[in-house]
Amino acid sequence: MNSPRPRLAPWAALCLAASLTLSSCGGDDSPEKSSGSGDQPAAAELGLKDPGKIVVCGDVPFRPFEEEDPTSPTGYKGFDVDISQEIADGLGVELEFKDATFDTLQSGLALNSGQCDMSASGMTITEDRKKEIAFSDGYYDSLQSLLVPKDSDVKELGDLNGKKIAVQQGSTGSAYAEKKAEGAELVYLPSDAEMFQALQGNQVDAILQDLPVNLDHTKDGEYAIVAEYDTGEEYGLAIKKDNTKLVEAVNAELQEIRDSGRYQEIYDSYFAESE
Repeated sequence: MNSPRPRLAPWAALCLAASLTLSSCGGDDSPEKSSGSGDQPAAAELGLKDPGKIVVCGDVPFRPFEEEDPTSPTGYKGFDVDISQEIADGLGVELEFKDATFDTLQSGLALNSGQCDMSASGMTITEDRKKEIAFSDGYYDSLQSLLVPKDSDVKELGDLNGKKIAVQQGSTGSAYAEKKAEGAELVYLPSDAEMFQALQGNQVDAILQDLPVNLDHTKDGEYAIVAEYDTGEEYGLAIKKDNTKLVEAVNAELQEIRDSGRYQEIYDSYFAESE
């Protein structure tokens, strides 16, 4: 992760009634929403579609980062959802989490069209993506990994010559496979759900994708990770390219989560046993 930066000033109370004047904002005990003070911008200045709510999009399912959960207030759960909730709480706004295709997220279409204010979907920070979207500081370091049935004779990418490997279209995993999986037939699929179904149905021989997602598929003992690849990837939260105030505010909240120890608590709840 990035080295710690100075924590910015906490958020003050935000007046909810639009009819109130600015001079009426301040020292009440309202628990509803908050606005910035000091170096922090007010919630209304963050470029959100609704100043009282941040809409965050993710490509669901992408376990353990996001998946549906009818019992959750947002309808979703996962590492990205928990991090987004902490950020929303720190900004003093409500969190709305929505499903969106990864291609619209990594291309910036979902952000530029106003479908969401931020995307949290295990998205690696890349120079190509930076041309279309802005990123927060990195919040998770990841590896690529190769998943196969437990009785497979495939042990590395070189063993896939003449065989099929599933990758997620538009992902860094697909880019890595295009460079390294010589002789393999790449099968591009929209998300992890389709990729794993293809492996279960013997339509492909392996899956190449982010390690924590493949780890989830080893729990039943039928599939195994046979190789890991350090590609120097770091996940970032994606924001509309020109919304610098939201980027700065999100970075400040990420730093506060780290400083408070809350980030480590969330991280350990998803990844400690796996690692």
